[in-house]
Amino acid sequence: MRIAVIHDYADVFRRTAAFARLAGHTVIVHNDAYIDADRVVDQVAGCDALVSTQQRVPITRSILERLPALRFISQTGKNVNHLDIEACTDHDIVVSASGGADGKSPYSATAELTWGLIIASLRSMPFEIAHFKQGHWHSTVGTRLAGATLGVYAFGHIGSAVARVGRAFGMNVLCWGRDHSVVQARAEKFNVATSREVFFESADIVTLHLPGNTATRGLVTRADLARMKPSSLLVNTSRASIIEEGALVEALRAGRPGRAAVDVYEQEPVVGASHPLLAMDNALCTPHLGYADSHGYETMYNHAVDQLLAFAAGRPINVVNVEMLASR
Repeated sequence: MRIAVIHDYADVFRRTAAFARLAGHTVIVHNDAYIDADRVVDQVAGCDALVSTQQRVPITRSILERLPALRFISQTGKNVNHLDIEACTDHDIVVSASGGADGKSPYSATAELTWGLIIASLRSMPFEIAHFKQGHWHSTVGTRLAGATLGVYAFGHIGSAVARVGRAFGMNVLCWGRDHSVVQARAEKFNVATSREVFFESADIVTLHLPGNTATRGLVTRADLARMKPSSLLVNTSRASIIEEGALVEALRAGRPGRAAVDVYEQEPVVGASHPLLAMDNALCTPHLGYADSHGYETMYNHAVDQLLAFAAGRPINVVNVEMLASR
């Protein structure tokens, strides 16, 4: 097979153990960041298979129409919201996607980054580090964690890990979410807010850990953010779509919450410093680093190669558009 790997920004794939398993196949790896659909066509044209690293530029019907040779997409991770699955089926393209047996590995990495953002923001670390290198001593005063209220929205794999660390830091952990989240939080003896309003009003830090899908789109509203304290911090390492579009920028300008730390954006990758949050002094922004650790990449690409080799052998696994198997 001729295989295109796109959006491998840190050029990791060729250094993984999985890469050697594709000996005998032609593999072309692309590391550049872009949002232009034409670049997808340029990079995948003439290839039988595509490895899509996470969820970046949407693979639409119009893109697929320009890729007549494409027969297989191996998605890293289970999220296929960026793929037009119906169009893939119509164009005889099999889609495989799975987190695999070690599917929990990205969760710890994201929880770790969440705490990195919280501490960096509350201690003004990016500013102080840059200022120190310019010859100055410290000029800000940080905020301690012990005794503060940590609001965890959604008590899943990541949210629960963040909550346990907050407890270890001596914080008052307050949880909110759907019924399952509430039950799980109470089972681990965490407090649950008496209402949504109380959750946002009470927390010194609100950290969001919901999946990005149609059910969660715009779930955190302007009204929610307006209830937060002027001294509070909002952290989002999940998906930008769970916050009402444009609401976070407006809220930061209004001073409620006073600060934000975010790792995710409405359209990724963000290139050319084009997102308004990047120009705000009260926003700490990272370029979607939550999943990006070496162990996670090894696992992610190993599953992607499993899927490629299974397809090449005529026995595809983790198929999303299962109707394709019947047609074959």
